[in-house]
Amino acid sequence: MAAAPPVTAPEILTHSIFDQISAMDHEQVVFCHDKTSGLRCIIAIHNTILGPALGGTRFWNYLNDDEALNDALRLSRGMTYKAAITGLYLGGGKAVIIGNSRKDKSESLFRRYGKFVNGLNGRYITAEDVGTSKEDMEWIARETSYVTGLPEYMGGGGDPSPFTALGVYMGMKAAAKEVYGSDSLSGRKVMVQGVGHVGAHLVKHLEDEGATIFITDIYEDRIADISREHNVIVVNPEALYDQDFDIYAPCALGATLNEDTIDRLRCSIIAGAANNQLADEKLHGQMLVEKGILYAPDFVINAGGLINVAMELQSYNRGRVTAETEKIYQRTLEIFARAKRNNIPTYKAANEIVEERLRNIAMLNSR
Repeated sequence: MAAAPPVTAPEILTHSIFDQISAMDHEQVVFCHDKTSGLRCIIAIHNTILGPALGGTRFWNYLNDDEALNDALRLSRGMTYKAAITGLYLGGGKAVIIGNSRKDKSESLFRRYGKFVNGLNGRYITAEDVGTSKEDMEWIARETSYVTGLPEYMGGGGDPSPFTALGVYMGMKAAAKEVYGSDSLSGRKVMVQGVGHVGAHLVKHLEDEGATIFITDIYEDRIADISREHNVIVVNPEALYDQDFDIYAPCALGATLNEDTIDRLRCSIIAGAANNQLADEKLHGQMLVEKGILYAPDFVINAGGLINVAMELQSYNRGRVTAETEKIYQRTLEIFARAKRNNIPTYKAANEIVEERLRNIAMLNSR
């Protein structure tokens, strides 16, 4: 489900935890630890103006605790913006569990984590993200009702990644419409970086439309699986920024758009599923404008997964989720139009829409 602004997302350079929390206006950050299960987790609640904070749980082998905190803060901020731009009455939150998701998972770890989530009394509702699955959500649900992304047999919507991919596909088509005059992706060269759950579904959409698909991933088994099932061209991760593509689709971790990579990129469009793709919004968003690359803001086009899990909080209807996710196409075009009209980067146009809504609802709440 893949990370939202009234401030530009800075690269956090200070060592003060409270400085880091206040830099992006977070309401609450919870550090969770359980020696028996090995759980080490950070839950970040960014903003609850629109409603309780909803966001997934990422399970990742971070280099250190500072990197984990930085990720939790940036991702939770992104969830605020994602929910707001999509029209949901939800706030933004995110959790990160520190560890190797391929080796360190256990029932006791997720159930202990579920107890921590439950202790927040509904201020934070969790779901899936990188490194977690609907099966993991089952364990969490043993300890709390504040969890979504549940299997269908439990009344949930199942894996949200197909809807995340659908939204990215819609946003990509809107970007193609803006740049090429047609939203057809037939014959377009698309680089999909990261072919996990979301990337794999995106590859299927692209293949069905006749795109020429390039893929890369740090996990060789994922590359092998996708290569067996789809007509793709494999690119070494170190070489992907030096290739000629029409569209670059980052679908792994964030911050792949920075001074080094933007300078090397040779494409017309960036439209992917990863959160926080711009290492620094203001700096790198402007660099893309100057290079003539159209950026489809990540929190706008990757909102399909959030829409799916949010619908679980109501009466889940898969057809409605699909219809709401397909609206990302028109929403993306509106952001491009606003950016062009006001002569501002696309990320800023999207941010302005979110910030206006947050300000207006905050004023209503204060009366």
